[in-house]
Amino acid sequence: MKILITGAAGFIGYHLCRRLLDEGHQITGIDSLNDYYDVRLKLARLAELGIDAPTDDTPQLRSSRTAPMRFAQMHIEDVAVLEGLFAAERFDRVIHLAAQAGVRYSLENPIAYASSNVLGFVNLLECCRKQGVGHVLYASSSSVYGGNTKVPFAESDPVNHPVSLYAATKRSDELIAEVYARLYALPLTGLRFFTVYGPWGRPDMAPMLFTRSILAGKPIRVFNHGDMRRDFTYIDDIVEGVVRLLDQVPSGAIPTELFNIGHGSPMELMEFIHTLERALGRTAQLDLQPMQPGDVPCTWADTTHLQERIHFQPRVTLAEGIGRFAAWYLSDKNPLKN
Repeated sequence: MKILITGAAGFIGYHLCRRLLDEGHQITGIDSLNDYYDVRLKLARLAELGIDAPTDDTPQLRSSRTAPMRFAQMHIEDVAVLEGLFAAERFDRVIHLAAQAGVRYSLENPIAYASSNVLGFVNLLECCRKQGVGHVLYASSSSVYGGNTKVPFAESDPVNHPVSLYAATKRSDELIAEVYARLYALPLTGLRFFTVYGPWGRPDMAPMLFTRSILAGKPIRVFNHGDMRRDFTYIDDIVEGVVRLLDQVPSGAIPTELFNIGHGSPMELMEFIHTLERALGRTAQLDLQPMQPGDVPCTWADTTHLQERIHFQPRVTLAEGIGRFAAWYLSDKNPLKN
């Protein structure tokens, strides 16, 4: 199939490109390559896919040296450029991962979130509608559950109380997707990801932040004094869930569905830190902090719907996943190691 992956130079996008290329699909990837975090990591991911670093920011497709993939640096907010891409390529499937990420950064730069996560998403859906794309999968987030205290979080739970602008934009995307499914019968699947980690991960997330500080002998900031739980989900399990859902096209009067993709067993933050310490062979210095605005004490995925639909339950243990992450971090593959 011809598949468009937005956010292809991102953490999940990179791993998904690799998996789908291995399965023989033709991939077109786009990414704005913004500087929210170190662009060297994004360019290194592209290099692993055989894509040379763009020499300018013109939205020109360039071919991989090693795989049936093409890539363009492109902003989804630029609707004219996006429409040209869709008209020329005629994609069978679209996997939309591009977004302004980060819960805490949304408190500082709200306009970027409204522009990329909401306007960009509407632009993409308009292109998919006009070109008759057969199935659109889009990244939502566990953050939509906001201040919910009932755990585990199920897709049927109310999600009316987001605690960050990032969460609000992701919930907005889910509502917009439902409207497009209702009005235009565009099949849409929303993916509520839970705390993804693994090799090539984002440097603003806990595994990278903690590892860098631990190895440098610097204290790590631990929020809510360590009294937090997260449903840490290894990247390969995330990708497996997305790939299995690719051909599970929603049907009916309103062809849209939502799925939690999480491990389904939350881990205490302090246990996560101890697991990382064991993998690195170093002891962390802790700087205990109060809860950050926009944060929540616990995330926990109810994966019943995922298991019923695609017979899949994420299975990589935290010890396995952190071991693989630590090995990558210490390797020459990591452009940010030093």
